[in-house]
Amino acid sequence: MFWRSVVGKLAVTILLLVSFVLFILTIFLLEFFENFHIGEAEEDLLQTATKVSEMVEQHRSEDLIHVTTDQLKDDSSRVAIIFDNGKLWVSKSSNDNLPELQPGWIKNDDRLAKVISNNQQVQKQMTIPNSESRVMIVGTPIDNGNGAVYVYQSLEVVDKTKAETTEIIFLAAGIAIILTTIFAFFLSTRITSPLIKMREAAFDLTRGEFNTKVPILTHDEIGELAMAFNRMGRQLKFHINALRQEKEQLSSIVSSMADGVITLNRNGDMIVTNPPAKQFIDSWYYENSTQVTEANNQLPEELNEILQDVVKSEKAAIHEISLQGRNWVMIMTPLYDQSYVRGAVAVIRDMTEERRLDKLRKDFIANVSHELRTPISMLQGYSEAIVDDVAETKEDKNDLAKIIHEESLRMGRLVNELLDLARMEAGHIQLNVEKVEANTYINRIIKKFNGVSQDRKIDLSLQTTITDSFIYIDPDRMEQVFTNLIDNAIRHTNENGFVKVFAEINNEELQVSIEDTGSGIPEGDIPFVFERFYKADKSRTRNKQKKGTGLGLAIAKNIIVAHQGTISVKSKIDEGTTFTFHIPLKNKSNK
Repeated sequence: MFWRSVVGKLAVTILLLVSFVLFILTIFLLEFFENFHIGEAEEDLLQTATKVSEMVEQHRSEDLIHVTTDQLKDDSSRVAIIFDNGKLWVSKSSNDNLPELQPGWIKNDDRLAKVISNNQQVQKQMTIPNSESRVMIVGTPIDNGNGAVYVYQSLEVVDKTKAETTEIIFLAAGIAIILTTIFAFFLSTRITSPLIKMREAAFDLTRGEFNTKVPILTHDEIGELAMAFNRMGRQLKFHINALRQEKEQLSSIVSSMADGVITLNRNGDMIVTNPPAKQFIDSWYYENSTQVTEANNQLPEELNEILQDVVKSEKAAIHEISLQGRNWVMIMTPLYDQSYVRGAVAVIRDMTEERRLDKLRKDFIANVSHELRTPISMLQGYSEAIVDDVAETKEDKNDLAKIIHEESLRMGRLVNELLDLARMEAGHIQLNVEKVEANTYINRIIKKFNGVSQDRKIDLSLQTTITDSFIYIDPDRMEQVFTNLIDNAIRHTNENGFVKVFAEINNEELQVSIEDTGSGIPEGDIPFVFERFYKADKSRTRNKQKKGTGLGLAIAKNIIVAHQGTISVKSKIDEGTTFTFHIPLKNKSNK
């Protein structure tokens, strides 16, 4: 509003100040001019009375006195002469409302009577008896007798002059107020114009426009303020850019860290997270069957308890957490705002790989020796039976030779798969990439397992939204992946269960999920399912329904990686397992 602005306040202040001064000055001027006009009028009347009294003293002709008196006096006044013989003469006046002086005025007024009785001059304002007219009357004695000269006129003449003077004073005051108002607005606008520009520039600064500059129009304090404002804007821009660079640098460092980083406030709200931390939180929600949403930025309850302990104790805490078979070590350190704990930062490191490498180092030799020991033992035993002629008949020898042949083939397959896996891990895998129609390709692979699934009374189904999309893959290698995953799902699913294959194209990539209702994978084994010799059957017995070398998933992962894709697994005991892999649609690499 105008009254709240600096322009309005300054203008109103100047206007009120000038109005107050003019008001006081007007009162004094009115009083002064009123007294001045009354004094002037009395002085004129007194001079006239003195002249008439002198003339009366010098001349005895009443007619001459009458004529001369009419010439000396003012037309609006009257002259009353009381001669020493007591005779009263009153002159005429152009003011018809001015009555003639009556002897009773003098008798009833002591001051007027003193002119004759005491021979002294009298000046007085009075109201005419039996009338509302007010007059100014002056009396002068005649020195050579008991006479007196009275000159009087109506106060309307003085009031008229005073009114004209008052009008002039008020007109001058009004003009002064108008000029003061114009000057006040001009002055306040000139003073506040740079301030208004600074305010607009300040608003621009709040919007992040740090290049805004205030023009320097004067070299006074306001000009210096404008210079300081521009200097402040440059400093703000410099510091904001420095802070932005630091923030971007810190964000890049945090995003590129292999460890998860979560910044928390005291209430447990996650303020900053990086991809490894999001992976940890997603695994936590999946483990606890909680749906993840975009607005779900609240720390899980168990981790929130750790946060509250850190806030209360103001000491760092170290905890080890296992989720989906992965081992995480979390270090939570308090964040301070001076002496006040405003939150905490949690650094989460995935220790699964280190644990896995330790386990692999321990288990690799045992796994290889275990896988080779059985066929070698059988080869040795049955060959000794043939050498020692334990098998007497030709048919028995043929049976033993057949077993030896099968075991040698199985051992050969194991060695070949080990060699293939070694070449893949060394990056020597060769892909024969072809353009394949995705829907037809996947349907063909699913039909291969219809007979096996029906024999085991398992519902095998394909759900896909793919129509006429093409992908660039090595069909033989990818069929090996599909075969391994679907075969594992069928073999580990009980009767009346189901295996569902979901296929869709999303974000320029082929996404395939194979879900079953099988026995699931123990949580501690999930990180190792893609490693060599992994088997869900820890006893490694020769179960005819679940036999295998334990190399299939490792080979499948390497094939997916060779196609520049990714593969992951989620599983719960007695609920089922879901394998998911992603393959880019236009992967034309040939490794």
